[in-house]
Amino acid sequence: MTAAASAPPQGPTLAEVDEDAVLARILPLMRGDDTEEVLVGPGDDAAVLRTRGQTVVTTDTMVRGRDWRDDWSSPQDVGFKLVAQNLADVAAMGAVPTGIVVTLVADPVTTLEWVEGFADGVAQGARGAAVPVLGGDLSSAPAGTVVVSITALGEVTQAGPVLRSGACVGNRVAVRGSLGRSAAGLLLLTDGRAEAAPHLVTAHRRPDPPLSAGPEAARAGATAMLDLSDGLVRDGLRVARASGVRIDLSRAALGVDADALEPYVGEDAAWECVLGGGEEHSLLATFPGQPPAGWRVIGSVCRGDGLTLDGETTPVRGWDHFGRGARA
Repeated sequence: MTAAASAPPQGPTLAEVDEDAVLARILPLMRGDDTEEVLVGPGDDAAVLRTRGQTVVTTDTMVRGRDWRDDWSSPQDVGFKLVAQNLADVAAMGAVPTGIVVTLVADPVTTLEWVEGFADGVAQGARGAAVPVLGGDLSSAPAGTVVVSITALGEVTQAGPVLRSGACVGNRVAVRGSLGRSAAGLLLLTDGRAEAAPHLVTAHRRPDPPLSAGPEAARAGATAMLDLSDGLVRDGLRVARASGVRIDLSRAALGVDADALEPYVGEDAAWECVLGGGEEHSLLATFPGQPPAGWRVIGSVCRGDGLTLDGETTPVRGWDHFGRGARA
């Protein structure tokens, strides 16, 4: 799919149908009440979910023009990405997702076709993760505004959740998943060169976080964990601050990630993508010993504070909702 591949949605708008008609079109796309954990699915004032232990709850929001552009991402892309980024938060706690609730706040001139496409993207992401859609909410918004959000639930199956604050001196820092690919895809879209590396553009439009690796890491004794939503340096610094330690990243270990991006964006930009690129939704964790298969060691936990690269202070980079422009 190229940057110009998505045709403008056609057909009736939300202003031309009522709420019940919208729900009648989109709920069949997202129904997820056919599992034994869902006691009451979409259709009532609230869903009812069977739980067995500790439940984790997270929520994430996307705003048109801030978190996506309609000429770069299809409504299916938006729905799929919203599911991925929420479930990555669940996985980062060492939990298994058990359900999601979806909210759409839209300008009434938004087409029903766009809404159905968004619902289809949510359904695709939910099916891929084997997580039910429990319900949600619809509301109107001022002109030009479209906001979508998901609240995700998960269940901790081991002794307790994995927090950001548990990293200990001597632990190994490891990553599961890619680094910098989403940021490189965004850079190509911004430069009008989406065709140069469609796989990187897809990584930006439809991130594929390693959801099963979160509970796996928890069972293997991970001491701290989070998903890389705002960039390796910024998110790694969050673990360091929460744990009262210094995280030292290895430039040599990260070189393989930068080398893979360099042919498409150049050396300097490749390193910026690896160190500061957001929306990757890979998992970063610390382990007292060798991490499970599939994880790569990229650094260590040391005495001190902050985050360093080969022992040297590195500038804080990565996404800040209130300090930078739209990432789309």
